[in-house]
Amino acid sequence: MSGKLWGGRFQKSAEQWVDEFGASIGFDQQLVTEDLEGSIAHVTMLGETGILSKEEVNTIKDGLEQLKVKAHNNELTFSVANEDIHLNLEKMLIDLVGPVGGKLHTGRSRNDQVATDMHLFLKKRVKEVVELIAKFQETIVEKAEANIDTLAPGYTHLQRAQPISFAHHLMTYFWMLQRDKERFNESVKRIDISPLGAGALAGTTFPIDRELSAKLMGFSNVYQNSMDAVSDRDFIVEFLSNSSLLMAHLSRFAEEIILWSSEEFKFVELDDAFSTGSSIMPQKKNPDMAELIRGKAGRVYGNLMGLLTVLKGIPLAYNKDMQEDKEGMFDTLHTIVGALKIFEGMVRTMTVSKDTLNKAVHQDFSNATELADYLATKGMPFREAHAVTGKLVFLCIQRGIYLLDLSLEDLQEASNLIEADVYDVLAPEAAVKRRHSLGGTGFDQVKIQIANAKEKLTLN
Repeated sequence: MSGKLWGGRFQKSAEQWVDEFGASIGFDQQLVTEDLEGSIAHVTMLGETGILSKEEVNTIKDGLEQLKVKAHNNELTFSVANEDIHLNLEKMLIDLVGPVGGKLHTGRSRNDQVATDMHLFLKKRVKEVVELIAKFQETIVEKAEANIDTLAPGYTHLQRAQPISFAHHLMTYFWMLQRDKERFNESVKRIDISPLGAGALAGTTFPIDRELSAKLMGFSNVYQNSMDAVSDRDFIVEFLSNSSLLMAHLSRFAEEIILWSSEEFKFVELDDAFSTGSSIMPQKKNPDMAELIRGKAGRVYGNLMGLLTVLKGIPLAYNKDMQEDKEGMFDTLHTIVGALKIFEGMVRTMTVSKDTLNKAVHQDFSNATELADYLATKGMPFREAHAVTGKLVFLCIQRGIYLLDLSLEDLQEASNLIEADVYDVLAPEAAVKRRHSLGGTGFDQVKIQIANAKEKLTLN
């Protein structure tokens, strides 16, 4: 007979390498705390409903509490022979308290047990992720507030487009992260559901109280269908999807920081703590942490696609394929937590080169739209104003100068609508200040935006 806890009908055991291939204890031991919390709630419910005696419940709970202490002190030794976190802990419990420990599994299956563990795990971790996002947002606001009056070139197609407030650029990422935070927060209501008591797939004949066990674990709801309870992994897919969007945003920010810190841009300098050198080129200061975050976006996307692929063809209810739901979830959590912590520190310690940014907007044609708008306000159709401005830009390129360097005579030769006040309009500072539409880059609008952002942070 097999020595497994489930091995009664088996006449022989698998070879060790087969056990190793099928075991999940190498990674699902990360659920040890949640598994013990779920078991304590379950056995408490078994006592409240009279399924187990008070003495049995107390003995089992005492054993589980001892295991919690050992787990906290990293004193537990897990075995591949016991496959997963559930059987490992059950075996340890029986060794501690004797055969009565085997009564813990009354009225439940590993199918609803593992689902419960992951709901408990993600419910806690998503809240931690939200807190890290909020901390990063606070850092962005602080950096933006210090750079409201810092002029910077705004880009489209990575070509100079229009002058902006550097704070306006930074705050773009605040709002991306705000949406990420809201998505994670909203996902909690689909995580905050208890599968415990669904059994293997069909419920149980024991008079359990699923609402009580859910309450004991801090869940707000219970699954209404036992097959859905054990087969649902939507909440993990949603976590991976939300994490993928978060990493997309971090990757875009990382790409810009990599560009900004290059010799060609010199807009920012990263702190040494978030940079590395070269083993052969002594002068190098590489933005490795930003590059790593940009690269790690790919592994998070891969975890999402991996789980979607696993789930797409699985018949109801539980199948062993679903063991593949955990490693990607753990890896993604580890990745986004690390990325958020690194990014927060990288931006907080980043030095903004205001002089370089200011020089950039005074040596380009990002004020060309200002001239076109100026002519349009004088009554010239915008398309004609666009063409006139384009010809003046070409003239500047030929001469190796910029629009502000043109004489009034040169400008008036292009259009008699142009007057001396055009130089005030063409100044980059004026170009930014005049964009006072809601959500625009005007200095006053950026201040309003930052105030709104601070309010969001106090509400979340």
